Amino acid sequence: MVMDNLGQSLRDALKKIANAPHIDKKLVQEVLKDIQRALLKADVNVKLVLALTKDVEKRALTEKPKPGMSSREHVIKIIYEELLKVLGTQREIPLKRQRIMMVGLYGQGKTTTSGKLARYFTKKGLSSALIAADVHRPAAYDQLKQIGDLINVPVYGDPEEKNAVKIVKKGLEEFKNIDVVIIDTSGRHSLEDDLIKEITDIEKIAKADEKLLVMDAAVGQQAGPQAKAFHEAVNITGVIITKLDGTAKGGGALSAVAETKAPIVFIGTGEHIRDLEKFDANRFLSRLLGMGDIESLMEKVSEALSENDAEESMRSMMHGRFTLKEMYAQLEMMGNMGPLKSILTSIPGFAGKISDEEMEETQRKLYWYKIIMDSMTEYEKENPKEIKSSRVKRIARGAGVDPREVRDLLKQYNNSKKTMKTITGNRKMRRQLMKQLGNLDLK
Repeated sequence: MVMDNLGQSLRDALKKIANAPHIDKKLVQEVLKDIQRALLKADVNVKLVLALTKDVEKRALTEKPKPGMSSREHVIKIIYEELLKVLGTQREIPLKRQRIMMVGLYGQGKTTTSGKLARYFTKKGLSSALIAADVHRPAAYDQLKQIGDLINVPVYGDPEEKNAVKIVKKGLEEFKNIDVVIIDTSGRHSLEDDLIKEITDIEKIAKADEKLLVMDAAVGQQAGPQAKAFHEAVNITGVIITKLDGTAKGGGALSAVAETKAPIVFIGTGEHIRDLEKFDANRFLSRLLGMGDIESLMEKVSEALSENDAEESMRSMMHGRFTLKEMYAQLEMMGNMGPLKSILTSIPGFAGKISDEEMEETQRKLYWYKIIMDSMTEYEKENPKEIKSSRVKRIARGAGVDPREVRDLLKQYNNSKKTMKTITGNRKMRRQLMKQLGNLDLK
């Protein structure tokens, strides 16, 4: 989960309010001290933290709750609104024909993010292509080409050419019929004059609709000055903050960029090519505080369904058919949605409820369940009731597991089947689920 420690600390602080018999000044100040400590540990600027907690205290002690709202709900709402301000402005990159320049310093994840962005637009139905305009970093073209091959997106580059402008010019001609052309430019160790000249020269040729600054969350509060410097130099249109999943400084990077008024458009949440999310401050904060993010979850489900071609399995399940083949399709879909922890934190109330150890054990079981099912015949997958003792032993040998793990899978299958019967037996619930899963035709 993105910024897990900060999220847990904030959730613990809000629990004090939710469980309090009444709200008074002493409780508000105690909770605000907890919030201060949490934000400072996440590297948020001291002045910003003090201003935030001062505003919360003033509002909590002077504003009256709206009709029908309890004093506890009122204070939690105030904290939510003030935290939202820390995350700053945002905007959405339009889904249209366009040219995008990726800029930033060395080591910020620019090339990988270029690939993630190309995949994002491809999944949205737009053709995408990549131009390798980093002529200074060794093997930059090879890296981008590998990413392009992975996501089935064309890449233009010339490892022998040292003039980035020439590469971009030829690349744009090559991809003149492509909807979204993404240009991966060179970086430097700092914002030097030759870097500014190179990217401004490229911009003159590319006439880029978007100039996106890519920044590693680990830079923390230094993200602010960097964003400001790039904005003044090349007029950036948005910021992508990478590696938010593995740093304690993520809060510093987010809040520092927000202070510059540069809109955050995407965040990188992991190393996998799919780990790029549109930045929505409301949804981000809701997930951070354990309130879930059903909208993001359903987007992942929709994407996973198309990736896994699992629509037929979902249709079967909605009509009451649930065999091990449908269960396998479910596991495939979950795998395409990302780590289990990321999925569960999108469900309201799940954040912090399951330990990392339990999460890892569950992830391990799901992995082995698929291997066990791969050792079954088609007949066995379609007729789980026929899997008796001798078949259990044969399947276990084929999968390299103990027979009790095969029985554990069958037990889990039976539990899942009962759950599916409950859903498909409830017509209203069935209709709602089908609508969420892409409005599949039920006829």
